[in-house]
Amino acid sequence: MVTVTIDNLVAKLSMVPYKAISCKGGKDIDEGGDVCYDPLGCFSDEDPYAKTLQRPKAALPWTPKEIGTRFLLYTQQNPRRHQVISAYNVTSIEKSNFKTTRKTCIIIHGMGDKAENSWVSNMCTEILGVDDINCIGADWRKGSGNIQIYIQAANNARVVGAEVAYLLQIIQEKINSSYSPSNIHIIGHSLGAHAAGEAGKRYPGIWKITGLDPAHPYFEDTPDEVRLDRTDAVFVEVIHTDTASPLGVGIRKPIGHHDIYPNGGKHMPGCPSKISAIGNFNAIVDILACNHFRAFYYYTASIRQPDGFLAYPCDTYDSFKAGSCFPCPQSGCPLMGYFSKSSHGISSSQRFYLNTGSDLSNLPSWRYKLSVTLRGTNGIQGKIHIAIFATEGTVEEYEALIDYFLPGNMYSSFFDVGFELKNITHITFSWSPFIFNLFQHQLGAERINVQSGKDGRTSSFYTEGTVKEHVIQTLHPC
Repeated sequence: MVTVTIDNLVAKLSMVPYKAISCKGGKDIDEGGDVCYDPLGCFSDEDPYAKTLQRPKAALPWTPKEIGTRFLLYTQQNPRRHQVISAYNVTSIEKSNFKTTRKTCIIIHGMGDKAENSWVSNMCTEILGVDDINCIGADWRKGSGNIQIYIQAANNARVVGAEVAYLLQIIQEKINSSYSPSNIHIIGHSLGAHAAGEAGKRYPGIWKITGLDPAHPYFEDTPDEVRLDRTDAVFVEVIHTDTASPLGVGIRKPIGHHDIYPNGGKHMPGCPSKISAIGNFNAIVDILACNHFRAFYYYTASIRQPDGFLAYPCDTYDSFKAGSCFPCPQSGCPLMGYFSKSSHGISSSQRFYLNTGSDLSNLPSWRYKLSVTLRGTNGIQGKIHIAIFATEGTVEEYEALIDYFLPGNMYSSFFDVGFELKNITHITFSWSPFIFNLFQHQLGAERINVQSGKDGRTSSFYTEGTVKEHVIQTLHPC
């Protein structure tokens, strides 16, 4: 039985329909070599860009004209209607709303996508609602292809990165010589993440690059010069959302300074978890797209609600779920998303984990530890149900604990909620036995603690007595 993986799926579907003229004696790309596109430079299809275990099939990038990269500028003066600027037409920059008194964010989409009227333009609008910057969408839809020409699109991304670097170079050379790379933040999704890396390699010193689920096929386990790498910017943040084998399309290994794996980085809440039928290609695509696209949805949500995306430093997702990395360290947890900042002096990769909401309208999540100290006369095998009431909202009754409960002991679990619990007014407790409660035993909550993962602060709630099964007991602050 042959196992279908994303790599062999890409290999079977991909083809290279384009032939370019090589710089080496007029050979076409099937013979190997490189192509040169002035003023961007030359691009090779030799090792490590092709003919390796990770990249067995060669393809030179299309011409810049065929790829058709356009830079769409949004500012607070034009948050919804873009202005087209071009490195080949300096006047277009000078006459636009671009200002070197502001920082610049460039957003690059991935395969088969676009920047106009898409998540890219929406992200710019959201950013401009909180930050006065130049937000530029890099639209390379003509060259971004689809899965049938994925290998070609992966190589076209190199030219897109070179175009981004050239635009930044022209801004510094022709518009304002003091406008340094430290003013630049590049965000790239999928293949766009590797295009961002290419830009960073060609225009050193960029302040920050964010890779939103960087593409895995033809990039995983390749040398640093081929893909996004932590040396491409002062701070490289990578968000992994589609790393599940065998069909995950996102890169799995850490490649940045902060490598963040929301929900473990494999199966995102709200996305389909199972393929409805063997060989159902559309179902496979839906699953891949949902997990893969969650990266830019999370990032967009982080712009308005940054505190809902705290990233906990942890070795594994299992350790995170078990509470081994709770609460945040004294230095605090970094934020995942637009307001993320580099850890001082960081030179190697660190892994981070967090959970998110499942509804696209409410993706932020705050993590808490619940600890229940029990009162009673007998041990009981059963379940504990908790509801939490706060001025910010209500955590509806849920099954918090399953165990053999002994009076006097404390039992703990972790929960995530879509709003911050700043002022809890009261908590309700109830319980149910696994089997018939023949002797009518009772159980009660002597104390319930709720600890915030953000800062470790604990709120305590108390009551007296015990209750029968399914009877609600209410606890209040002391």
